[in-house]
Amino acid sequence: MDVHDKETRSRNMKAIRSRDTRPELIVRKLLHRNGFRFRVSCGKLPGKPDIWMAKWNTVIFINGCFWHMHECEKFRLPDSRQDFWQKKLNSNRIRDRIKIEELRTLGIRVLTIWECALTGKGKLNDTILLTLFKTWLFSGQSESDIDSGGLTIRK
Repeated sequence: MDVHDKETRSRNMKAIRSRDTRPELIVRKLLHRNGFRFRVSCGKLPGKPDIWMAKWNTVIFINGCFWHMHECEKFRLPDSRQDFWQKKLNSNRIRDRIKIEELRTLGIRVLTIWECALTGKGKLNDTILLTLFKTWLFSGQSESDIDSGGLTIRK
């Protein structure tokens, strides 16, 4: 059972942004300040990446740890309606994987930057974040993640 009435829950859910979130703005400002140019919310590519860097044939997803079930301290399955949330969040995770594979099939490199790397007590400072980003970008690796623990090469 929900702890809020229908109107309050509706208002809360409407307040959750799908683009121009605080983590997205942190990454975009950091990249722009350091000379990287990009397009925002490229709807023509699979998965509608948050950032498209055509020069580098690279997309960046900035994922919320809750909505994409990141295995970090920011993710916790809600106590109420656990079956609903488990199905919803698992479907998000499956869709993410499918869209990343579609991008990689097109030869596009994929970087996922997790919310925990950008906000909260485990966040990385701008210097470290930029260093990790450049390390990955210049490495030629096709897929990686940046989270509060650093850079993880996927494949």
